[in-house]
Amino acid sequence: MWREWIPFWHAGISPYGGDVDLLFVGLVLVSGLVLALLFFLLLYFCIRYRAGNDVDRCNHDEKSWRLEVGWTSASMLAFLGLFIWGAVVFLNIYRTPGDELTVFVVAQQWMWKVQHAGGQAEINAMHVPVNRPIKLVMASQDVIHSFFIPALRLKHDVVPGRYQDIELQIRRPGHYHLFCAEYCGTDHSRMLGEVVAMEPADYTTWLNEQGPSNSLAQGGEALFRTLGCSGCHEGSQAVHAPSLAGLYGKPVPLSDGSVVTADEKYIRDSILLPRSQIAAGYQPIMPSFEGRVSEAQLLQLVAYVKSLADRQP
Repeated sequence: MWREWIPFWHAGISPYGGDVDLLFVGLVLVSGLVLALLFFLLLYFCIRYRAGNDVDRCNHDEKSWRLEVGWTSASMLAFLGLFIWGAVVFLNIYRTPGDELTVFVVAQQWMWKVQHAGGQAEINAMHVPVNRPIKLVMASQDVIHSFFIPALRLKHDVVPGRYQDIELQIRRPGHYHLFCAEYCGTDHSRMLGEVVAMEPADYTTWLNEQGPSNSLAQGGEALFRTLGCSGCHEGSQAVHAPSLAGLYGKPVPLSDGSVVTADEKYIRDSILLPRSQIAAGYQPIMPSFEGRVSEAQLLQLVAYVKSLADRQP
């Protein structure tokens, strides 16, 4: 790789960490050069055109406009190049690879709640395997938080009322700090945690040692029946409602003629805001469950609907 020829550059513990560092260095260098040129010109003109110095002070516009346009255009092109470079790094960070492991994160004043697909739960800690793509599905229970892992060069806001998705991958085992980078209240500075990266075999052992009674999908199924959802969305329903079997990941035609994909965000919005996206051929009769279920319970319901993806409707 051409990056390996750059002095003091290192790849980092995430696939994109070195690129983020390199982009930061490029931004500092370009900004430093522009600043140095600006101060040089200021100092040069202050000395050259000081009072009492016998220099030609006429026809300023005619003599200097080419230089002014030239250095302004060069600066603009340099920063435009940095913007394009940053966009490429951004897209690489947010691309969705295959064989990803989904982990759910709920931010709440002032803690991080982590839920694994098998039902294992953690507070202010997140265990993940190394060298495997991890998809974080994040939500906030109250205010805006920001999920920040400095060692991975990764930060993403967690906004209440919607799911935030982000991909991460860690190359080396270890313990890495987790912070909230958005002021969220009185004890914001105490909203700390850690990411524990483990070898795949050790991660599997850790999951088995937690021994949850029910998986996330099983808890969602029980909640699904407790809330009475099965009375409308299962095969024996008396109400004309869409079947959830085979729904996840499929295109859903809406009554307004548009089509959306049934992902985590769509399922969540269908539970809390059922009238915002009405499936074609159905009446808007589903009640809203906003205020009746917590973010942790929403994650269980979403996991249950996802578990029905392989079933035939």
